[in-house]
Amino acid sequence: MLNQFLLLGAVLFCIGVYGVIARKNTVLVLMSIELILNAVNINLIAFGAMNGDIAGAVFALFVIAVAAAEVGVGLAMVLIIYRNRSSVDLDDVDSMRG
Repeated sequence: MLNQFLLLGAVLFCIGVYGVIARKNTVLVLMSIELILNAVNINLIAFGAMNGDIAGAVFALFVIAVAAAEVGVGLAMVLIIYRNRSSVDLDDVDSMRG
């Protein structure tokens, strides 16, 4: 039973890493980071259930709180970039040095 959850977590993690590496759109990169964090949550809860301990669920709640903060800050940054550049392309963000 644990192997199935770990396999699901690994697949979600790989999809998330591919999305971070391959995508140029900032919103899609943020969604890929969310997939990575959800894969971590699945693994934490699976290992916690295997050991009969609640620590995995507690850590998963902390990860969910970090993910919520990441979404709030990330989307605020995307909105500011869109107002300045009229695009959310990551290549355009790289040209904002200065």
